[in-house]
Amino acid sequence: MRLPLLALLCLGVVAAACGPPAEPESAAPPMPAPSGEGTVLRVDPRFDGLVPPDSRIEKLAGGFMFTEGPVWVRAESRLLFSEVRDRHIYQWTAAEGASVFRAPWFEGDLTGRNPTPNGLTIDSRGRLVICEHGNRVVARIEADGTRTVLADSYDGKRLNSPNDIDIAADGTLYFTDPSYGLDGYEESPLRELDYNGVYRLHTDGRLELLAEEDAPNGIALSPDERTLYIANTRGPWKAYDLGPDGATNGRVFYAIDDPAVTGGHDGMKVDLAGNVFATGPGGIWVLSPEGEHLGTISPTEAPANLAWGDDGRMLYITARTGIYRIRLTTEGRIPGPPAG
Repeated sequence: MRLPLLALLCLGVVAAACGPPAEPESAAPPMPAPSGEGTVLRVDPRFDGLVPPDSRIEKLAGGFMFTEGPVWVRAESRLLFSEVRDRHIYQWTAAEGASVFRAPWFEGDLTGRNPTPNGLTIDSRGRLVICEHGNRVVARIEADGTRTVLADSYDGKRLNSPNDIDIAADGTLYFTDPSYGLDGYEESPLRELDYNGVYRLHTDGRLELLAEEDAPNGIALSPDERTLYIANTRGPWKAYDLGPDGATNGRVFYAIDDPAVTGGHDGMKVDLAGNVFATGPGGIWVLSPEGEHLGTISPTEAPANLAWGDDGRMLYITARTGIYRIRLTTEGRIPGPPAG
């Protein structure tokens, strides 16, 4: 049917007035929201299932120089953490607050070395295992208080400065060995290895080099222990497939490509669902097992490391001069024997 001329003219006037269809407005980027002693950025709806909207960041203690390497002692409801600017390991409990756990950690001449303990973990018998950054060893504190060196060299050469550590269910240890504990780093005359490594220490004492990385720092195992995550201070987060023959298929897990975002990658942990909580530029980046950015937890100070505590749903955070925590819905594995 043909429309009358007047109707056609009216349609033309309406079309001219309306113009071309409007372009849909792009969604505004998510913005960080205040959350107690910091902010929380929610990027993906799945993040709410891990970090409840009413979660708040708490500051537990302050006045330190640079806190690192936290681990929760479940049998004692106690957080242990390193102070990387002195020779102490500290502790925190809800009843007593923060206090010295063991000090001084190192004695004697430390010329050209950073005199600090760093990454900590607990084995199945409740013994503390320490990356002794300045002593260039991985050591264990026995039940009677004596110290056992677990690893100090590879291929006849001294380790650089063990930094961070994770422990598998069977007691196998995984640790990073950059040069940060040496004055001058890679240029230090004390350095014997010509690379920065990632190692696996078997329960029989055999030390295995898994990978060479530019600046390996944080380290974490996936829940099934088939994937090893590595934080490179000067680069992306990496992932490796783990097997009896070592680490293979090294790949970029997540890279921050925003040149405006500054800061280094440091400690990391993985929840029981495989989500990665990794300290990095701007806070703790929460990444899905597929490497998707879900959200970011940002205390008022830049975080360096983190640990699961309490019932596994409390995330404790070491951040420069302070200790923080935030209650989550998701749960992580706490190393060491069960409570009770």
